[in-house]
Amino acid sequence: MNASAYTDHLGRPLIAVTGMGIVTSLGRGKKDNWTALTGGKSGIHSITRFPTDGLSTRIAGTVDFMENANCAVDLSYALAQTAVSEAIAEAGMNGAFSGPLFLAAPPVEYEWPHKFLLADESGFTPPTENAYEIMLEVLRKRPHPLLSPMGLFGTIAERLADAFGTRGLPVTLSTACASGATAIQLGVDAIRQGRTDRALTVATDGSANVEALVRFSLLSALSTQNDPPEKASKPFSKDRDGFVIAEGGAALVLESLEAATARGARILGILKGYGEKADHFHRTRSSPDGGPAIAAVRAALVDSGLDETGIDYINAHGTSTPENDKMEYLSLSTVFGDQLSDIPVSSNKSMIGHTLTAAGAVEAVFSLLTIATGTLPPTINYDNPDQSILLDVVPKVKRQQSVGSVLSNSFGFGGQNACLVMAAEPA
Repeated sequence: MNASAYTDHLGRPLIAVTGMGIVTSLGRGKKDNWTALTGGKSGIHSITRFPTDGLSTRIAGTVDFMENANCAVDLSYALAQTAVSEAIAEAGMNGAFSGPLFLAAPPVEYEWPHKFLLADESGFTPPTENAYEIMLEVLRKRPHPLLSPMGLFGTIAERLADAFGTRGLPVTLSTACASGATAIQLGVDAIRQGRTDRALTVATDGSANVEALVRFSLLSALSTQNDPPEKASKPFSKDRDGFVIAEGGAALVLESLEAATARGARILGILKGYGEKADHFHRTRSSPDGGPAIAAVRAALVDSGLDETGIDYINAHGTSTPENDKMEYLSLSTVFGDQLSDIPVSSNKSMIGHTLTAAGAVEAVFSLLTIATGTLPPTINYDNPDQSILLDVVPKVKRQQSVGSVLSNSFGFGGQNACLVMAAEPA
């Protein structure tokens, strides 16, 4: 591959975004999502997909309008497929994509209907002490026509690769709440390193189910403010009590700016850089001193060739959990210092909830739309500000403002921290 005519401050190819697609609880596609998000509409609602009797959390940002998606794997695929179709169409690509696929997908496990099916086929009657081993033995004996493909972690990526003609072995990753940003990071690296001139980066999560609610509830991570549902997610507010689990999918077509310009593609924005840092403090909690998050933000700025004055807007991780919001403010105030008071910082999660594996890519799409439209999405439900978190959160109502660059944060469980910097197309 020849040296690029469009390079960054380190001589690497500039990375253009030429297509985007998105699905969340707010709707299908960029138009519906952006209209709802900038209008301050919430997609969080009472759960109707499954019974919630006895659960402390009975609300979510589930995507209930996808057809033929009856389990987490099928729904995650449907969300990804819909987002990719929109992104590739916007990029103006016909036929096989002919570039690598990087997919962020949720961890796969069988849901209760599948476990009951295995129990029936194994011939045992619960309760049985070794029930799980007995069910696994059914799968070991021979491939199960329904459940074996469903239980493979890479199955969603393989289906996408077949559907859209991507090149090479598709990569599936899971880095908790940073997954979507990590998938984009891998696409950026592939182009920077000269391995390809285009990459398809996708993130999806359709795994909101009973077990997910129970597990996150046991961690005291979920909001229990069930009534009204749309008021539950309140990032940076004093009375925040946890995040709202949600579903979604997003896709971005990345190309070297040179390749995109050569084929006359419309440039939607530039992926200027990223930063990542592992946090070994705890399996679920972030380090209270914000050290790893601070390092991730600083690394993203350095990789992008920007300093603290170069960011016009921050798309916050903004989960609405007491600890994480406090840690994010600490990291931002440490990096940006006095500059922070002049930088708007809002949270999409106040309206769509936390889309988990998909969040980094979903919020990257929203960040690029912020640049393209000059519209800052609001942080809704900001009725009781936390006086220890001094941020301009764009409270309640959208704001018009020219935006040349955005920092988007993703700070996840398991010590996964990833930050993206996006910018407008250079003159």
